[in-house]
Amino acid sequence: MKTPSLRPSALAALLISFFLRTSASAQTDLAIYDDSLVNGWQNWSWAATDTASTAAVHSGANAIAVTASAWSALYLHHDPIDTHGYENFVFWINGGPTGGQFLRVSALLGDSAQPSTVTVGPLAASVWQQIIIPLSALGAAGQTNLTGLWIQENTGTDQPTFYVDDLVLTAAPPPATVHVTIDARHVLRRVDPRLFGVNAAVWDSAFGTDTTRHLLLEAGNQVLRFPGGSISDGYHWATNTSDANTWQWATSFDTFAPIARATHAQVFITVNYGTGTPEEAAAWVAHSNREQHNGFRYWEIGNENYGTWEEDNNTRPHDPVTYATRFKDYYTQMKAVDPRIRIGAVVTTGEDSDANYADESVTNPRTGAAHSGWTPVLLATFKSLGITPDFVIYHRYAQAPFGENDSYLLTSSASWADDAANLRQMLNDYLGAAAAHVELTCTENNSVYSNPGKQTTSLVNGLFLADSTGQLLKTEFNSLVWWDLRNGQESGNNNSPALYGWRPYGDYGIVDSADPATAADRYPTFYVKKLLQHYARGGERVLDAVSDYIGLGAYAVRSGDDSVHVLLINKHPTAALNVAVSVSGLPVGHVARFYRYSIPQDEAARTGTGSADIEQGRVRIAGSNFTYAPGPYSATILQLGGD
Repeated sequence: MKTPSLRPSALAALLISFFLRTSASAQTDLAIYDDSLVNGWQNWSWAATDTASTAAVHSGANAIAVTASAWSALYLHHDPIDTHGYENFVFWINGGPTGGQFLRVSALLGDSAQPSTVTVGPLAASVWQQIIIPLSALGAAGQTNLTGLWIQENTGTDQPTFYVDDLVLTAAPPPATVHVTIDARHVLRRVDPRLFGVNAAVWDSAFGTDTTRHLLLEAGNQVLRFPGGSISDGYHWATNTSDANTWQWATSFDTFAPIARATHAQVFITVNYGTGTPEEAAAWVAHSNREQHNGFRYWEIGNENYGTWEEDNNTRPHDPVTYATRFKDYYTQMKAVDPRIRIGAVVTTGEDSDANYADESVTNPRTGAAHSGWTPVLLATFKSLGITPDFVIYHRYAQAPFGENDSYLLTSSASWADDAANLRQMLNDYLGAAAAHVELTCTENNSVYSNPGKQTTSLVNGLFLADSTGQLLKTEFNSLVWWDLRNGQESGNNNSPALYGWRPYGDYGIVDSADPATAADRYPTFYVKKLLQHYARGGERVLDAVSDYIGLGAYAVRSGDDSVHVLLINKHPTAALNVAVSVSGLPVGHVARFYRYSIPQDEAARTGTGSADIEQGRVRIAGSNFTYAPGPYSATILQLGGD
């Protein structure tokens, strides 16, 4: 691949130094390469590269060796990154034994190279230089969709090998004042109570205990899902077994159901699509809702059936046409047992995502473009069969294992609105008028899709849960079911010291398996779920709340008594923020209740000194315009509107 020469920007935009990098805000930097590509960055280069070269190294064990032919480039790619919290692209470069290379650096937004570039060179032979390029010089400052960086040969001739190392996006310092504006007259939607849920699982031997019941009530949990993710596609509910195994799981449906009823939870049940039958699913509905009178309303047909990791013994596994055809049989037989239930189908975002079969293609009636992705083929088949799901099921994990980054995670939830818009557009395009009756649900969400490391049990993941909830409430999604209640500790995954947190293990669960559970057995995600009880439970009106700093999440709802509940999430690990809050359209009084979970509470769980529980109290405010200073790594709820 070749690209035409781009017009360089002013060299004054480039700062070159020859000293070791220091950064007061290193914990919020986003590393790109540190002995290997990290934090989800990928090598898409069309220059010859060796990402584990030992020939010339600035720090650590490896560097990237680049041998560039004419106009070729080292191309580092990432899923879209919001750059509002970053300031510079920094790296070290070495010209190798020959030196003399002329290069240019470009940024890509939405996979498109930007015209603003910076030239580098000629490189000195066998000397490491630090290059600091402001993102503004690359046209990438304050953008929401940085997808790549090029370091490209700039003369149109083949060049000798050069080396780069220690590539990073450096964090911008927080502003002196962060402004939050809330319009109490602008209502976005009503809060659905299904947005506060957690997954249960058959392997949880403590699920049927009083400890679990008390924990769920303490956390204010309002939704449970069973039997647990991918295991659903091999699970036989009547025998509490999987596949042809004779041994039984720790928790059966008949153990699960009483806890769900006792905690007043709405329930999602995932029936076995991969190895099951519509008859088996219909019998489950009969047992639950006719015999036991549970009234469980939401039933999913399979789990992530587009994925090759799912068990699927159909002739064409992971096939959207097969899934849609069998879905109709499940739908018909299950609703014949209980017409009140609602039945959901599995979808993914993107018209070309999970295109498992090249011989299947459908045409979007709006755009005229052909697509083979799971969701377009699925929806088009539904329409041809005359069947419409009551809801669609979406799962979202922010990061890949061993690519976790705290700063990236805490900005990742901003794209929930994009996912909602993408799914709704496909529903409208392929189902037509029937799409209006299909709701969006998310029944799995967490920080990493496998191999959970220490980030999952850290305060950062709790803040991510709060931010994900706040962002989701601004979309049309009607459920958020966190993965999961109990999962099990894993010590062999990403426990990098670059990640915040003191627990030397990962765990998808919000609690561990201790029975009874102490304060330290509750992870930060548990306490944040407990905190969110004071924000919204269902029925509140979601307000338009805006923060002008990416490091502060700001959300608001208006409750039935007309008080305004404000959720502030400080995503900075070391800095308290000076926040100026303005609430228009509602007098809010002069005293507010606050509820807070932050570093001191997490440290109390570590040391056993002090309280690990939610901090609460009262704070005096100056009417509808006031200042507040949330501490580092904190989630705070302010209830405004009463003395």
